[in-house]
Amino acid sequence: MNPLVSIITPNYNASRYIAATIESVQNQGYENWELLIVDDCSTDNSVEIIKTFQQKDERIKLLELPQNVGPAIVRNKGIKQAQGSFLTFIDSDDIWLPNFIETSLNKVINTKGFVFASYHRLDEDLKPCYKDFIVPDKVNYSDILKSNSISCLTAFIDIDKLGKLYMPEILYRQDMGLWLQYLKTIDVAIGIKQPLAIYRIRKKSHSRNKLNLLKHQWEFYRNVAKLSIFNSLYYFCSWIFFGIRKYYF
Repeated sequence: MNPLVSIITPNYNASRYIAATIESVQNQGYENWELLIVDDCSTDNSVEIIKTFQQKDERIKLLELPQNVGPAIVRNKGIKQAQGSFLTFIDSDDIWLPNFIETSLNKVINTKGFVFASYHRLDEDLKPCYKDFIVPDKVNYSDILKSNSISCLTAFIDIDKLGKLYMPEILYRQDMGLWLQYLKTIDVAIGIKQPLAIYRIRKKSHSRNKLNLLKHQWEFYRNVAKLSIFNSLYYFCSWIFFGIRKYYF
């Protein structure tokens, strides 16, 4: 039995990277997947690149949005369209290693339905940028509030077991919001120590503006997680500590 795996990819002006991302999905040893690419009203030629792949591979599906709506709504539209028993994500500038799906699938079937993996951290030109990020053996709800060690490009969810849930419609930390929803229903998500993907660290990406991220992280604790000021301060300080350790030690 080879269950269908649904893959969600938001795309916005990723013409420089999207081909490598699609090819990394096509190079998977596990072949029963659908790649749902949701384009957020791109102004470059990335849609034309996607259509070139789509013409040769019926597993690739493209949804073009009429106006720019942001990453959370884009991913949610992909989740809604997903037909698979399993759900995973890859952004339009990231890359999976060829054994990502097979390894994740073999791992998740013996869990409560949620696994995630370690990954390489490279720069825009795929040169080493930071050391590999090796995930913990398992994480619970509180762990994710302290430090989100579940990357969007390696999260792998059994939606037959856990159902479809959707990301909060916020600009930042929407993936973290989804993980927390699942971790309200199960006690832990299980980590895979082996790096199974490449996270491309881009200089101009939103996530590189640390001061801006701190502002949004605080707002997440207060407005999305609905934490008290005391608990927000505790997790906010933990987030800063673990963030420094993640990138500088």
